[in-house]
Formats: sequence, C-alpha cells, structure tokens
Amino acid sequence: MKSTLKLALGLASAIFASTAVSNVAHAEDLTLCWAAWDPANALVELSKDFTKETGIGMKFEFVPWTNYADRFLNELNSHGKLCDLIIGDSQWIGGAAENGHYVKLNDFFDKEKISMDDFVPATVVGYSEWPKNTPNYWALPAMGDVVGWTYRKDWFSRPELQKEFKEKYGWDLAPPTTFDQLKQIAEFFQKRQIDGKTVYGASIYTERGSEGITMGAMDVLYSYGFQYENPKKPYEMEGFVNSEKSVKGLEFYKALYDCCTPPGASNSYMGEGVDAFKSGQVAMHMNFAFTWPGLQKDENVGGDKIGYFVNPKGPDGDQFAQLGGQGISVVSYSDKQESALKYIKWFANKDVQAKWWSLGGYSCLNSVVKDPKFPSSQPYAQAFLDSMAIVKDFWAEPSYAPLLQASQKRFHDYVVAGQGSAKDALDGLVKDWTQVFQDDGKM
Repeated sequence: MKSTLKLALGLASAIFASTAVSNVAHAEDLTLCWAAWDPANALVELSKDFTKETGIGMKFEFVPWTNYADRFLNELNSHGKLCDLIIGDSQWIGGAAENGHYVKLNDFFDKEKISMDDFVPATVVGYSEWPKNTPNYWALPAMGDVVGWTYRKDWFSRPELQKEFKEKYGWDLAPPTTFDQLKQIAEFFQKRQIDGKTVYGASIYTERGSEGITMGAMDVLYSYGFQYENPKKPYEMEGFVNSEKSVKGLEFYKALYDCCTPPGASNSYMGEGVDAFKSGQVAMHMNFAFTWPGLQKDENVGGDKIGYFVNPKGPDGDQFAQLGGQGISVVSYSDKQESALKYIKWFANKDVQAKWWSLGGYSCLNSVVKDPKFPSSQPYAQAFLDSMAIVKDFWAEPSYAPLLQASQKRFHDYVVAGQGSAKDALDGLVKDWTQVFQDDGKM
C-alpha cells in the first residue's frame, strides 16, 4: 500500500494536495462545547468561516442549560477529552483556573498581540480573569450577557391605560427607572383584562434546581446595596450579605413574586420567562439579553410591540445588574490545543466579532460595541450597552457550586415557599457561605 500511495502522489500532486487538506481537516476537527441556545446556533454559522479559512473542521457539543453545568463540569473534573474548546460560564473561571482545566492564555495573547484592553472591561473581569482584577487570563470574552427587562410597548402606549395609570400613580406609564416604579407597573397590570385575556404583571426568576432564583434575586439585591463581603476584608460577610439593605431587597423580591407573577411561576427561569412573554401573559419580563433577538423577531410580541429597559435603581439610587455570559477557553486536556488556539485567534478578529453580533451573538469587543452605529443596529442594542456598564457577578470561587446551592435553597425557601423571614434567609446564607470558605481554608 505504501508503494502504491507513493506512486499516486508522484503522478498527481494536485490530488494529493486536495486529499491532504481533507485528511488534515478531519484529523484536526475541533469540538466546541457550550449550552444549547440561540447564540450557539449563531456560532455554528459563524464558525463555517473558520473552517473555510483554515481547513479545520468544527464539531459542537451543545447541552441544555438545565444540564449544562453538571455535564461539562463533570467532563472537566474527569479530565475528559471531549471538548477542545469550551465556552464555560463566568462563575466557573476560578475553579477551572485553579484546578488546571483551562490553558492560561497570557503568553498566547502576547504572541498574537491580542490585548484585553480591546474588550469591554466588565467582560474581561467577569469571563477571563482569575484571580479577579489581576492580569491572569484563562478565556477570551465570547458572549456578553446581562439580566435586563422586556416590556409590552404596545400595552404601555394605550391611551386609556396611560390615563388610568397617571390618575392612580401620578406619573406617566413608561419603562420604570426604579424598582418601586416597576412594582407599581406590575401591580397595575396584574390580572388586568387586555383584549379579552387576563394578563399579569411580571415574569421573574424563581427556579430552584440550577441557578435561576439566585440570578433573579441578586439582580434586585445589588441595587438595594447588597455586598458579598467587606471590601476591606475578603470573605468577611457578616453585616454585608445580611445587611439591612440586603434584607429590604430580598423582601422586595418576595413581594414582587407574591403580588405580580402569573400562575405557576414557582419554578421559572429563562425558558419559562420567554414562554410567558411570548404567550402574552405578562407586561414585563426579566431575562438575560441573549433572549432579545428571538423575541424581537417574534410575530406576536416582537417588532413594534416590544421594548427593552435596564435593570432599575434601588431606593438609594444604586443601579447594578446581574452579569451573565461566558468566555471561550482552551481545555488543557485536549490533544488539539494548537488548532484550538487558532480558533481563539480567529474569533478575536474585529471583522469576525462584527459578524458575530450581526448573527445574534453578543460581542464583547470595544470596536464593535463602541461603533457609533452600534446603538441603532438593533432595537435592544442601547439597553444591552447600558446594562453591561452596571454589571456585578456571583462568586467565581473554585467552590462556586456549593455557594450557589446554598443561595438557591435559602432564596427559594423564603421567596417561593414562604419559610421564615428575609433576615433569616440571609443570616442562614452567611452561615452556609462561611462554612464553605472555612472548608476551603480561606477563613
């Protein structure tokens, strides 16, 4: 066989070149792991350009959000070789770095002249750095995301509703700028008849099993003054996690759940929220910005019927929003790291990033989001920009999983199940988190 192949190569160099490219591409196919959602479909389309340019084929392993963390954290912890590239959640970065799951990218960035100064600062801290606020990079910002709100613009603009609302509350019915205003709007729409159908105030996150209620509650608590720890003493949480301001924030979240959510909203997260909004159930809808392109295109609630607003301010004027989104990393157990790094280099290109945004992905590159034409490029672009400017994130510690499990239980028990008080829930959370950090030797 070797002699036959040698003869064939000598007689047909052009055929050899073509076959070689095909064989190399097959041998070097990269598998990218991520969640199964609309941006992943956009990335499949975008990645066709990478294959055209390099001859390296792309395979994809997408897992529903409900199983995403379990599936891929197990894969990383077992040192599996399924994923060459992974778009891991922002909270994973600490554990992935300290446990050696991701390739550190500093030398590669220096070699290829990829500067983190070219990306939105919040996404660099949130998706790439460990330890936080140090120049140690384990991912390239890939998918900017943040919790914001959609609303039924067509309902808000109805003259009869505007008149009734103004008479009742003394201000014009419009996207809320404070949480007090948001609650008034939610109460106004709760169980109202619109076009012969009963509608409700707001869809918010309440899901217990993964991260839902934590993402929702924190989205409110930040603006009420919640802090994870003493800024001057890491891991000192007493009086910060359970401060009076934090208690009021959690009480507000429960009050919003009790007064103004649709029936069956006790375990709602991203998918359930989208369903509630698309079915015309709710006037307002809390969700990550990644849902906005699909909602904008929806025939029933999109187009001129939908509007977007930034997470509102708290009582003292503080305004923050829960960071979502992810960075893309090279898995240290991959046998194809060189090709995986080629993908990172390609993805960082400004033209690729511009196309990523146009396909429905959320670019984190400054040249894309700071383009003067960006705010008008989509109806939700300005809300995305304004939201990304005020983000905070959950713990990104290596023990992120037990920290999250604790908040999921404490928040759900209080907000949904009505057990105890907000102070009880937050006092309990301090105890839970303290135990985790003591077990880690950090306290």
